[in-house]
Amino acid sequence: QVQFVESGGGLVQPGGSLRLSCASSGSIFSIYTLGWYRQAPGKQRELVARSYGDGTTGLADSVKGRFTISRDNAKNILYLQMNSLKPEDTALYYCNWVPEATEFWGQGTQVTISS
Repeated sequence: QVQFVESGGGLVQPGGSLRLSCASSGSIFSIYTLGWYRQAPGKQRELVARSYGDGTTGLADSVKGRFTISRDNAKNILYLQMNSLKPEDTALYYCNWVPEATEFWGQGTQVTISS
């Protein structure tokens, strides 16, 4: 069964950068659309970046120009490069299929932006 394991979060100052990784144990990684989601305290989970099987990507308006999503299909890893981080980017970040599949939510990785 496919599982996702997120890593790379941490505490950084505003304007800093982080790169998140999502490792998958499945063999169908390269075929489907994958995404990075985030959930801030008291808010609904939102999709911030998606990576299509054909290599194209999409970003939410709130992260355009700052975040980049990429994937290494040979290694079954999804990345999220986050630059120019803002306090409002503070959240628990997850990866999942797009559209999301409830049974595949992992533990997530915490990103905290604070001075």
